[in-house]
Amino acid sequence: MKNSSSYQGTADYVASDELQQVVNVSLAIGRPLLLKGEPGTGKTLLAASIAESLGRPLIRWNIKSTTKAVDGLYLYDTVQRLNDSRFGGGNVTDIKHYIKSGKLGAAFNAEEPVVLLIDEIDKADLEFPNDLLAELDEMRFYIPETDEEIRAKHRPMVVITSNSEKELPDPFLRRCVFHFIEFPDEAMMARIVQVHFPDLERKTMEAAIQKFYEVRRLPNLKKPPSTSELIDWIHALLAMGIAAKKILEETPLIGVLLKNEQDVLKPKVGKMRR
Repeated sequence: MKNSSSYQGTADYVASDELQQVVNVSLAIGRPLLLKGEPGTGKTLLAASIAESLGRPLIRWNIKSTTKAVDGLYLYDTVQRLNDSRFGGGNVTDIKHYIKSGKLGAAFNAEEPVVLLIDEIDKADLEFPNDLLAELDEMRFYIPETDEEIRAKHRPMVVITSNSEKELPDPFLRRCVFHFIEFPDEAMMARIVQVHFPDLERKTMEAAIQKFYEVRRLPNLKKPPSTSELIDWIHALLAMGIAAKKILEETPLIGVLLKNEQDVLKPKVGKMRR
């Protein structure tokens, strides 16, 4: 790991100058970094890259539709306490014994600064972001069961991703540094591919990227292929020994790129084979 006070990208993540700058702004002013962009643009991977660049541990909080804000603060294991009271398995008078840190709580309690990823925040209900306002603003929270206040030992670098499935509330947005990650153009995509395939033959790389963007430009695709699907496709092309000429003529193994039946059955660029 590097050990730096600023983000400069990493060997396995190609970050534009603009993206590096916005990360460092978030670090400098201590505000969460909110990332939007279509799936596959590297929002989640950016958090790991930041952690590596700064030499910090990464804590991941993967949000689901059932996730509540309090889950990230702490968990009170009432079931274990009930079992211990029935079967004599522990000191049930000490409630602290049954309080476990959530992901945000773990970031606050960490002995060193960390990077906290709150991934896909828009999967939770509409009140979830508002329920975290005070905690992310003040870097502290209260546990009523133990009458205890938890304060962050070090302010974590908070990275929040959203796929825009729901609109986030204005009070939450005001507290974040926002960045929309644009889908890479062909030049940037070539740099990304080179990171994953440093020994890839130039003709094969150029053919794959050219055909990939032709597929993305097909009208009315329900799910355009993402960067991760391009990487998988190149893996598949190499595994099957498919040459550059055939890539341009036929778009082989199209099922690695397109994952929706309606998309696969559209009029194709070349002779796309499933």
